[in-house]
Amino acid sequence: MEFSSKLLENAVYEMSQLPGIGKRTALRLVLHLLKQPKEQSERLSNAIQVLRNDIKFCTSCHNISDVALCEICANPKRDDSLVCVVEDIRDVMAIENTGQYKGLYHVLGGKISPMEGIGPHDLTIVSLVEKVKREEIKELIFALSSTMEGDTTNFYIYKQLEEVSIKTSTIARGIAVGDELEYADEITLGRSIMNRIPFENSIKAL
Repeated sequence: MEFSSKLLENAVYEMSQLPGIGKRTALRLVLHLLKQPKEQSERLSNAIQVLRNDIKFCTSCHNISDVALCEICANPKRDDSLVCVVEDIRDVMAIENTGQYKGLYHVLGGKISPMEGIGPHDLTIVSLVEKVKREEIKELIFALSSTMEGDTTNFYIYKQLEEVSIKTSTIARGIAVGDELEYADEITLGRSIMNRIPFENSIKAL
């Protein structure tokens, strides 16, 4: 792709580094920004800078937050004896949209994936295990995507908690095997949360 401007080329290159954005799409977006009032581009740039500089991660669940303790963890109406383990904030948003879950979350920040060089210590598994041992949590719900990496991560955490007296469950397989949680429709996901099954049963099914 030939560019008449080095500035344009640099902007397209940076835009194309975003997931799902190829160079042609990046070019279309950059040209769109050039056609808009200068103030719009400045607002976008400022929003990204503020996001990078001021964003925080909840000290309890590792969810993205504006303050040290996220709104969900700080809400006294949530059931703090119930913790749902998810991959990232997109899964928190997906489950919250169902309106069916009133417990807390723990965001791992990914899944165990040796192929991608992601091991247990690259995730927030240690803090999850410490939380379970420290607090009065009655049930841990595994709500990772039903992929090989998701199942591996579930099993690893389960093994770390073998000596702890806690109920472990997993969302019902209304979510198709191989599907990412964030793409499930709200009704299916809500039913999967409500009709969760003991994690031991899911191991036997593998």
